[in-house]
Amino acid sequence: MASREEWLVARMELLAAEKEATKARDALNARRRDLPMVEVDKEYVFDSPGGKTSLAELFDGRRQLLVYHFMFDPEWEAGCVACSFLADNLPHLSHLRSRETNLVVVSRAPLERITKFKERMEWTFPWVSSYGSDFNYDFHATQDESVAPVFYNYRDKTELEATTPWHAQGEQHGMSVFFRDGERIFHTYSSYGRGPDLLLTTYNLLDLTPLGRQEVGTGIANFKHHDQY
Repeated sequence: MASREEWLVARMELLAAEKEATKARDALNARRRDLPMVEVDKEYVFDSPGGKTSLAELFDGRRQLLVYHFMFDPEWEAGCVACSFLADNLPHLSHLRSRETNLVVVSRAPLERITKFKERMEWTFPWVSSYGSDFNYDFHATQDESVAPVFYNYRDKTELEATTPWHAQGEQHGMSVFFRDGERIFHTYSSYGRGPDLLLTTYNLLDLTPLGRQEVGTGIANFKHHDQY
């Protein structure tokens, strides 16, 4: 317990730290924008509700594209619980689109399974299947040594097996960013592991509370599909 005066002193000290963190984040965002771009010279084809779709078409006429790599193995009946939690936090896309940016979710599950699960969850964001494509492997969202070298969150197989072996095989989540200049497409950024935490509005709100995120054990995996509460 504290008096209002004591609380105010502590709050002002925290405010100074919060302002420093905000400035540091602004500087970090600027460094991210300054990363060099790598041209994408491979053709990728996705299955969408409208038929076969290219990477260029995922931009939907805009200059920037955010891709969320949603863990949904072709053999699974439902999408990953943690990825579903993140998907529940995605914003209304009209605001992104007003800034020349589109967002698309990509998974390896066949489109029919994606569509069925998407309808169950009542989501409206665009979601396409990369089944039969190299896309997931090239952008390190699926780890299968028979297809491509294991490499996740910028660590190779040896590092992963020594620290987080569950990341050395199978489906993984992450976010990749692309930029379009005319007919040319560039890969500008990818983030994995806790990188996409920025998208988790629920966590950002919980971080404001005394009890915080209330993580137990595997943390984010303890959430449920929202229709199971």
